[in-house]
This record gives sequence, C-alpha cells and structure tokens, in this order.
Amino acid sequence: LAVVHPSAGNLGGGGFAVLRFGNEVRTLDFRETAPAGATEDMYLDERGEPRPDASRVGPLAAGVPGSPVGLFELHRAHGHLPWPEVVAPALRLARDGFVVTRRLESSLAASAEMLGKFPETAAVWLPAGRPPAAGTVMQLPELAATLEAYAAWGAPAIPDGPIAAAVELAARRHGGVLRAADLAAYRAVWREPVRFEAFGWQVASMPLPSSGGNILGQTCGLLERLEWKKYPRFGADRGHLLAEVWRRAYADRFLLGDPRTSQASAAQLLAGEWLDLRADRIRLAKATPSDRVRKWSRELAPEPAETTHLSVMDNDGNAVSITTTVNGSFGCGLLVPGAGFILNNEMDDFATAPGVPNMFGLLQGEANAVGPGKRMLSSMTPTIAWRGDQVIVIGSPGGSKIPNATAQVLLNLIVDGDELQAAVDRPRIHHQWMPDKLFVESDSLSPETRRALERRGHEIELTRQVGEVSAVRGFVGGDMLAAQDPRGPGAAGVVRPAVD
Repeated sequence: LAVVHPSAGNLGGGGFAVLRFGNEVRTLDFRETAPAGATEDMYLDERGEPRPDASRVGPLAAGVPGSPVGLFELHRAHGHLPWPEVVAPALRLARDGFVVTRRLESSLAASAEMLGKFPETAAVWLPAGRPPAAGTVMQLPELAATLEAYAAWGAPAIPDGPIAAAVELAARRHGGVLRAADLAAYRAVWREPVRFEAFGWQVASMPLPSSGGNILGQTCGLLERLEWKKYPRFGADRGHLLAEVWRRAYADRFLLGDPRTSQASAAQLLAGEWLDLRADRIRLAKATPSDRVRKWSRELAPEPAETTHLSVMDNDGNAVSITTTVNGSFGCGLLVPGAGFILNNEMDDFATAPGVPNMFGLLQGEANAVGPGKRMLSSMTPTIAWRGDQVIVIGSPGGSKIPNATAQVLLNLIVDGDELQAAVDRPRIHHQWMPDKLFVESDSLSPETRRALERRGHEIELTRQVGEVSAVRGFVGGDMLAAQDPRGPGAAGVVRPAVD
C-alpha cells in the first residue's frame, strides 16, 4: 500500500493496531506526534485567526511519522516470517513497477492542485503536468531505495540517517518544523485496550489517543440500556436512538486528546453511572438539539481520513485489526526527495484553532490543542470481538465516520445475526454531534422512516458513504469468512497455505 496507494498507504503516516493472540489482548499506538518545534498558535495569524490551509497543506501540517517504527514493532513482537521477506513485495513493486489503476489516476487528478504546489511531488506523480494514465507502468526508484534500506535494517533505517535528513531538508525548504531529531526520538507505545461487553460479546478497541474505542463502547453501552434490540430493524426508532447515542458520544469526544492531557478517560466515559445518566436523558419521541447536549464533567458524572484498514485472522484465532492513515488524501502533498514517500497532514487533527472544525467537521477541545510531542486525537477504531471460539475482526477508514461505520457492522453481526458480507453491505447512517445533522447513505432510510425521523426533529442530509469496512469472522480452528466493503476498492479472501 505504501507503493500503490499513495493517497492513504504511506510510510509518512501512522496508525493503530489491536491484537489478540491467545488470551492476550493489547494495542499498539504508532500515531504521529507533533514535532518538537510545534506551538499552540502555529496555525494562527497575528490577529489570532486561522491561516487558510496551514494545518492541511505543506510540511507545517506534518506530524512525525509513526508507521516505520510501528510496523517494525508489530513484526518484532509477533511476526513469523523474516523481516526482509515481509518488505520484499513492496520493494519489488516500487523497483520493477506496477500498473496505474483508474482509481489512482482519478485520485491524483482530484488532488492535482495541491500536489502541483510542490515540484518534488509533481515530478513523480504529475509528469508533464497531469497524472499518469491508467495502464501506465510506474516505477518509484527513490521509494524502492527506502524500502531496500527498511528491509535490511528495520525501523532505524528511516528515523535515522539519510532518510531522516531528507525529511528535514524537504520540510525546511517549504517552511515546516519537522526535523530529523523528531524522527529519531519517535517511539511506538503499547497500550491497554478499551475493553467492554456488548450484547454478550467481549470487545477490545483502541484507547486514547484514538477516540474510536470510547465512541464504540458508549454506543454499545447506551444502546443496551435503551433496549435497542427490541425495536424493529430499519425503523425510525432504531435510527433515532443511534443518532441520539452518537450525538452524546461525540460531544464527549470534545474532551479527549493525548492521554497525558485528555480531560476524560475511557474509565469515566464508560462508567455505568455516566452511561445510565446519558441513557436516562434520551427521549424516543424527540431529537435532542446538539447544542443542548452537555459534555461529561465532574459535576455531571462520578469519578471513575484518507485512511486504510486491514483485518486479519489465522486458523488459531490470532487476530490483528490495524488502521493506518496520512489523514487527508495524499497527506500534506509533499513528497520527500530522496525518500520517495509523501508526508501526512495529521496536525489538522489537533484543535488547531478555537471553535474551528477540522477537515472532517469535528469540533475539538483544549485537551487536543497542539503541543510538542503530543499525539493528536483520532477516530480510528480497529476492533476485535469474541464470544466462545468465535472471533470478529473489524475496522474502517473514513475520518470522523469510522467509529459509527464500525459500530453498525458490528451490531448487524452480534445483534441481528447477519451473514458477514450482508452486515458489511447494508446502508449506513452517521451523526457526530456537530454539525447537528443525521447523514445518511442512499437507500439507508425508507421514505416513511425518513419522514418519521424528520418529525422527531432530525435534519437529514445525504452523504456518499459512511466508511469502507473490512471484516473477518471465524471460529478458532474452524470455518472462516472475510468481507470487503463494496463502497471501496479493497479485497477480501481466505488463504489456505499448502502444508509442507
């Protein structure tokens, strides 16, 4: 993906992984961090107003990449094949070439204005001023050299030495603050997962600095309290309750950020007393205006993007759910000469200016303010669920819509008993507190259901899609199924290796 999917799969980004090996469940945080030179007001002008696109385009928008260290750390902890063998397919594609697809040509064309701002990027991805046509064979020799070093030396090949120096040089040339020392100082962090029970299943998802596990846990906990299972499927009652639950979960997201500065924790937001209070204030007959939904506080509760996703499980029930991203499509747009990869624009996931939504429309709070070394808040929701010897591995790209896409497919499976592909295929809806709208995919609501929701006070807006879920469902030592979302270009399958 770092080679053939530069809009999202990239060594210049970061991500999260949830792993279950035997009875051990843990998560790896390889989220980007703010460079040491980052400041809270770095995206504001002298009047304190946001500077257009400063947190989205160019290397000032780039966080310290975490993927090179994170992927190698996952292999160090749980890998089986030799590391050079793992990197070899990507190296071969970059060195020998791959065929440009219509999707890649289209995504390059859609981002051509941004990519064209940087001669380094345009030279590779916009030759002669336009994207390579579908069917063209692309070779990426600089990226191949980076991957060759990565295969030989592992994680240190990128954060240290000439590749890190190339990143610093490219950032300096275009006004960024990312430095080689930032890459050298980067560390991936093993964390305890967000754990909860949902409709008889055990679930593990990603903790801070991702909000995904909190949102998923609150969704399931509130829906159980509201007896969501008893309401007719595809009806207005279920749609209404989903919207009401999500507007509260996303309101609480406003308090979240780097674990060191977050104003609330999973323990507090998933505490029974807080969920009871939240559920008690939801009314079946009427929507709650989002500006009246109060966030968690100590007075109210007791103490207690472009993205890509992979879901993997083996015959022994070992499972990995991993989501990686460069944030916006093609990140900040800058390709690092001499390294061959594009840098992320994850700094936009901080609260870069008070009261100003990020590119996904999310309002963010002081807990997620820019600060040197901090990890920006995410919505990625890699998740594993299990009951007995049955395991579900699930996750999605999709920016702010990720938790809700993941939640709906999981509910289709564990509440309504869908077959795996049917659970992934079904139309979905989304609410994120602000803006106060219920976003719906085409065919997700019948005309009657839509009218009923509007009568309850929901403003409904059509959206192209809610996530692109990848899922695996299997029994330890038994049958296994994989499903890929028809909304996206991904693939799914079950591979049965030959026995020597």
